Amino acid sequence: MDNAMLMLYFTFAASFLSIAYAVLTASNVLSKGTGSSKMQEIAKAIQEGAYAFLSREYKAIALVAIVVFAVLWALGAKSEHFGLLTALGYLTGAVLSGLAGYIGMVVAVKTNVRTAEMAKNGLARALSLAFKGGSVTGFLVTGFALLAISGFYYVSVYVFKQPVEHTIKALIGLAFGTSLISVFARLGGGIYTKAADVGADLVGKVEAGIPEDDPRNPAVIADNVGDNVGDCAGMAADVFETFTVTTVAAMVLGHTLFDKTGIVGVGAMFPLFIGAISSVAAIIGTLFVKLGKSQNIMGAFYKGMFATAIIALIVIWFATNKYLTGTLISNGVTIAPSGIFLSSVIGMAIAVLIMFITEFYTSYEFSPVKSIAKASVTGHATNIIEGMAVMLKAPALPAIVIAVGIFFAYKFAGLYGIGIAAASMLSLTGIIISIDSYGPITDNAGGIAEMAALDESVRNVTDPLDAVGNTTKAVTKGFAIGSAALAALVLFAEYTRIIKAGTNSFDLSNPLVLVGLLLGGLLPFYFAAMSMEAVGVAGGLMVEEVRRQFKTIKGILEGKAKPDYASCVDIVTKESLKKMIIPGLIPVIAPIIVYIAFGKIALGALSIGSIVTGFFLAVAMTSGGGAFDNAKKYIEDGNFGGKGSEAHKAAVTGDTVGDPLKDTAGPAINPMIKIINIIAILIVLTAA
Repeated sequence: MDNAMLMLYFTFAASFLSIAYAVLTASNVLSKGTGSSKMQEIAKAIQEGAYAFLSREYKAIALVAIVVFAVLWALGAKSEHFGLLTALGYLTGAVLSGLAGYIGMVVAVKTNVRTAEMAKNGLARALSLAFKGGSVTGFLVTGFALLAISGFYYVSVYVFKQPVEHTIKALIGLAFGTSLISVFARLGGGIYTKAADVGADLVGKVEAGIPEDDPRNPAVIADNVGDNVGDCAGMAADVFETFTVTTVAAMVLGHTLFDKTGIVGVGAMFPLFIGAISSVAAIIGTLFVKLGKSQNIMGAFYKGMFATAIIALIVIWFATNKYLTGTLISNGVTIAPSGIFLSSVIGMAIAVLIMFITEFYTSYEFSPVKSIAKASVTGHATNIIEGMAVMLKAPALPAIVIAVGIFFAYKFAGLYGIGIAAASMLSLTGIIISIDSYGPITDNAGGIAEMAALDESVRNVTDPLDAVGNTTKAVTKGFAIGSAALAALVLFAEYTRIIKAGTNSFDLSNPLVLVGLLLGGLLPFYFAAMSMEAVGVAGGLMVEEVRRQFKTIKGILEGKAKPDYASCVDIVTKESLKKMIIPGLIPVIAPIIVYIAFGKIALGALSIGSIVTGFFLAVAMTSGGGAFDNAKKYIEDGNFGGKGSEAHKAAVTGDTVGDPLKDTAGPAINPMIKIINIIAILIVLTAA
């Protein structure tokens, strides 16, 4: 059995182990108590709203998926790179992406009430349960992604005896399937969650002066549903796509550079092998997520992440020396195993550094968030001005980290080194998504505690868990967009190889290059604008509905009448699904138009332009929005006048402005820029 086959079998085993861990963890979580009948009633309303939205969203996405499947299959008559194999790859990616998000969300909406009940037993036990609930999503994402790639490769090459060349190209179809699902899931869930949040905050907290998650607020159930469909199902689809696209991009590059001159399969398999190694290491890493004496929640998460990275790197070191010695040869030059290992170290270092940087900009333990809170004292405008300043600063350090990482990864192992760095960064997905999915669980747990009128001691546990959840959600978005920039760069390298672009093909003196760069740079801005407009329109409808209920249903604010929660859920569901379609089609249609109008050089430049502006815009929006949110929470903790003060009202406005930045437009840019690059490759393969 050759080395490539060994790596493939190990990946199979790792994927099943991750899925088994998720199933066993889910069983453990669901065995815990669900509290009082009132808590169960609230939890059931959240569950029903989440299921209803996701069911309707997936039906809408399925229609698009069927059309694209038919197109990819039909293109087989025109190009050898397409046909049923690529179409099946696309369908595999799409189905497993949606499945990971759906199952993860189901467990999350069942964990929230259990976390609220567990909060009666203290911070450590509530944290442990919420993290376990989140880890179901994390390990389903990695397990399904590894299974999709390795399973498709195995069936294609070893069962249907397809050439490796065709199989590798078909994997691009698989990556496309995950991307298309991801952008719609991110948009639909993001529009839903922030429209509901706007209605709940502006009318409930600002106009009516009632607390967050107060059961008198008609939008409160929709708001809690939104946390799950946006930050759990949407994020799962997003990072599933990022993991898959990054791994496939590195595999394609490895096959292109090495497998024709070295041992067939090793160059393509090693990025996948890294993901498999780290997925097993992440299972061990979860054992380290425990509160220490300092009660530092982020510290508990960092212990798990560092343990995962260290264990994975030790195994990767042995793997590079065992499997890669003398096998990777490009243009007559052998890349040393040490260079590939160092590229892996760089990828994981980038992930860790971006987490630290994002925490600095979004946690209220540090100066950026405190500066926004302080600016709130002098009014709404100064809150927003300071928040925007923080937002615009936020991409600087991540950009420097990624730029330095790209430089050294290329120095150590060429373009393949960049691919390995990207794959290594994404190999931490299991532990990082576990940390992220903890966020909506604790947010909902706090909401259930408030609506069920639990003792204040419970909120004293859920509130700090929720505040850290805002940081962990921002951290994951920074992680996703940082890896997206690396993945898109690797995809662009493959694009230039397909079109046989020479050194001067993208010379800036060429007007077609400038045209492509400008149009590509424009797309993330216009895409983000349409996403935010959608939140504004849907949020406006929610505001009107909440105001209507306060006026027409007598006794709501006195607690004597029950609000109509279902109407709010229905309004925001319909509007978000309607508004997600046009922005979601932008990254699909724009590359086609540019190719037809200006050709392949302009299309390549379009890809690069979208990567550069998309990265900066996404990091700014996600970090800035998180900072706005935690500035509000910092004031609610009793600083600068506390709840109900003028500073608090200003901070609520800032948080409302930041919401669509961090949870709708910013995160959706991540799959958007990768779709542009994948579509570009599919276009030139069709023309080849």
